[in-house]
Amino acid sequence: MADRVLVTGGAGYIGAHACKVLRRAGFEPVAFDNLSTGWADAVRYGPLVKADLADREALGRAFAEHRPIAVMHFAALSLVGEAMTDPGKYWRANVLGALNLVEATVAAGCGAFVFSSTCATYGDQDGVLLDEQSPQHPLNAYGASKRAIEDILANFGASHGLRNVIFRYFNVAGADPEGEVGEQHRPETHLVPLVLETIDGKRDTLTVHGTDYPTPDGTCVRDYVHVMDLAEAHVLGLRWLLDGKPSRVFNLGSGRGFSVREVLDHARIVTNREVPVVIGPRRGGDAASLVSGSARAMEELGWEPTRSTMPQMITDAWRWSRGEGYAN
Repeated sequence: MADRVLVTGGAGYIGAHACKVLRRAGFEPVAFDNLSTGWADAVRYGPLVKADLADREALGRAFAEHRPIAVMHFAALSLVGEAMTDPGKYWRANVLGALNLVEATVAAGCGAFVFSSTCATYGDQDGVLLDEQSPQHPLNAYGASKRAIEDILANFGASHGLRNVIFRYFNVAGADPEGEVGEQHRPETHLVPLVLETIDGKRDTLTVHGTDYPTPDGTCVRDYVHVMDLAEAHVLGLRWLLDGKPSRVFNLGSGRGFSVREVLDHARIVTNREVPVVIGPRRGGDAASLVSGSARAMEELGWEPTRSTMPQMITDAWRWSRGEGYAN
């Protein structure tokens, strides 16, 4: 029987792709998801445990039944606007949920933990290529809660020997090129699928939030990573830990930032369609520019983000968005 990996948020966008890559790498992913934002239809590569991280008993049962050799933790609230207006919700869900998970991991004697963190922990650092030593100054409760979870992992590493790999990345785009899983949120908030929904007539217009940022064209700049490249990195991080290597932090990015306007331009080229746009005000908590290098991941993990070009990410996302998507 294949070694099992407990994947929290395994019914969500990134988690579902990670489950596919885990299965392809010879593991059996066990998706642990409350389906509040995930999709049961996305769980295709192993069993689903429908439960919440707030339920400590459910966590204990999942570890006892499936006996995973490692944990991949994706489950989190992640809307920047909501994090600004309701920070308590993010501290409760993200931090308390992660603490329950970490304690259950230690109690089960499981010694490997791969954590999906974020470059939002760095805050707004314009004109800087972020690396793992960059100071962390998050602007909102989303980034701050992720940083707190990193601290929890460091504490449990020191006290219980829980080895962990932490990945910090920002915008994820694209979809499984084979079309089995993809990006589908309720409501949709990510730029690339919003652009494609607008192009496809599912939305009347796309709102660009702010055109007065200190960037070359006035719109926010972000580093984008293809979701399959990201999933591959998580499996490499898992193998790093299973090989007995120490806890490590890795940034994941292309090292190339794209402004909102540049993403729109690439979408027009890929789809050969125009994007109806309206200009709106800035959103609170949005950094002007975040670009993350990944030299350490490439050198130490052997990671190669081969699909992380904007045309490829939009092409794969466009193919998925024109299909049937998830029903449940």
